Amino acid sequence: MSRSLEITILSAEDLRVNEKSIKKNAFVTVKTDGSSIMRTTRMDVDGGSYPSWNEKVIMEVPFHVTFITLEVNYKAMVGINSVGVSRIPISDIVGGYVPQNQVQFLSYRLWGSKGKRNGVINFSVRVKIPEISLAKGLPVAGNRSNSVATGIPINWI
Repeated sequence: MSRSLEITILSAEDLRVNEKSIKKNAFVTVKTDGSSIMRTTRMDVDGGSYPSWNEKVIMEVPFHVTFITLEVNYKAMVGINSVGVSRIPISDIVGGYVPQNQVQFLSYRLWGSKGKRNGVINFSVRVKIPEISLAKGLPVAGNRSNSVATGIPINWI
């Protein structure tokens, strides 16, 4: 069993590595704990230490998952380097006071491998409500067939 999350990676602020601002080619990877499935944004080639993506990622997240990880990386001349990581507790997104299908805008600190603050990631997230096909009808309680529940509205006066 899983739920569908629509995550929009908006932007980042003050991206730094070793206390120096990054120049260009920043991108974000999104993954869940315990899964090898990963989504990646395009590279922002112009934004420098204030990149912008506004890119939507849809992920099926199993109910047992406790964290979503957002990692900001940049492409340098000698490979890909990590700027920082944010581990977002699922409890910050689901099960609180925000109803399903409601967009939440969130900002989290990015932490470098040496425990330094390396910027902020801005994103929105929405727990998508599964679409139910009305053509199939509603199942009748206690009946395992594909029957359709019907009824007649009653006006109580």
